[in-house]
Amino acid sequence: MARPNAGTKGVPRADREEQILDAAGRLFGSLGYAGTSVAAVGESAGISKPLVYSYFGSKERLYGACLRRAGEQLAVEMEAIARSGVVGLERGLRTLQGVFELLEPQPWVWRLIFDATAPTDGEVAEVMATYTARITALAEEGVGELAALVGITDPLDVSALVRVWMSIFDALVGWWVERPDQSAAAMTARCVRLFAGVTGADLGTVLA
Repeated sequence: MARPNAGTKGVPRADREEQILDAAGRLFGSLGYAGTSVAAVGESAGISKPLVYSYFGSKERLYGACLRRAGEQLAVEMEAIARSGVVGLERGLRTLQGVFELLEPQPWVWRLIFDATAPTDGEVAEVMATYTARITALAEEGVGELAALVGITDPLDVSALVRVWMSIFDALVGWWVERPDQSAAAMTARCVRLFAGVTGADLGTVLA
C-alpha cells in the first residue's frame, strides 16, 4: 500500500503538488480558466492527465488551489508592510512596491486572480471571498489611517475613499502587468511621481 505522502517516480508528494501548481498557475494566468485544460496542465508539468486528477480531483479544485496560493502570497506581502509601521501615502506606495516586486517574476498571478472566466460559485468563490476580505481589511485599515491624518472623519467619506484606493491600486497593477518591458523598480518610481504630482506631497525620499 502506498504511503499517504508518497509521490510518483520517486518525487515526494508535496514536491509533485508544487510542480503541478506551478504549471497550472502559469496556464490559468495566461489562458484563463476557460482556456486551460487539465491535459495541458499535465503536459506542461511533464505528467499524465490522470495523475493531475489524482492529486486535485477536478479542474475547479486545481484552480482553487492555484488561487489560494496566489492569494496567500499577496495577502502575506501586504500584511508584512502593514506591520512595518508605515502610514499614509508611504504605506500605500510601499504596498504597491511590494506587490510589483512579488509579481515581477510571476505576473500571471495577478491575471489568475482576476480571471473573468473562473467559476463564480463553489470552492473557487469561497477561496476568492476569503482573500478578498483579507485584502479589503488591509485597505480599510490603511486608508483609515490616511484619512485620520488629513482630518477626514466621516465614515461614509472614508468608505468612499477605500473604494477609490482599491480601484487605483487595481488599475496601476493591471496596467503594469500588461507591460512586461517595465520593471518593478520603474513602476514603483512611476507611482511615486504620479502620487506626488496629484497630491502635491513631497515624496522624493519616501522609498529611498
